[in-house]
Amino acid sequence: MQSKTHLRVRRLTEGAICIALAEILSFLPLYKFPWGGSIDLSMFPIILYCVRWGFGPGMIVSTAHAVLQALFEGGIAIGWESILGDFLIAYMVVGTAGLFKGKFYRATAVACTLRFLVHYVVGATIWAEYMPEEFFKMTMTSPWIYSALYNGAYMLPDMVMVMVLGFVLLRTPAGKFIRSEN
Repeated sequence: MQSKTHLRVRRLTEGAICIALAEILSFLPLYKFPWGGSIDLSMFPIILYCVRWGFGPGMIVSTAHAVLQALFEGGIAIGWESILGDFLIAYMVVGTAGLFKGKFYRATAVACTLRFLVHYVVGATIWAEYMPEEFFKMTMTSPWIYSALYNGAYMLPDMVMVMVLGFVLLRTPAGKFIRSEN
């Protein structure tokens, strides 16, 4: 049995490593959209941490990641509302994955869906005036449809990549780590 101090130090250390890894992965996108959003694996370490340690520690780590994303993303925001929505809230809700401790797929689906919903509402309200006339070769008449398409274009691939990586790792010895069995 490990002491409480040992577990606190381990939780803190893993949190710092996961935040650092998430930040590094956010700088290595597969594709970066012109008005913000990118296809990358930066959510994986945050979700992994949340699944291992639960809701409280997960919210702390996701909040730290949210603040760093707001600072390092490069200023793709059009005001405090956009910073609050697209960065702080959107990345903080990833911490809800901690509600599903030990359940990687469910945690990933919920966290990614909530993050998409935040980006969706922010995109349809705050970014609405920047909606192009045409997107994906379709005429855009509603900011809600545009926001769903734009944000879904990177959030869906992000969710799929995180789930695929989790699927692969859960079938290796690292699976015990992901399931907190070590």
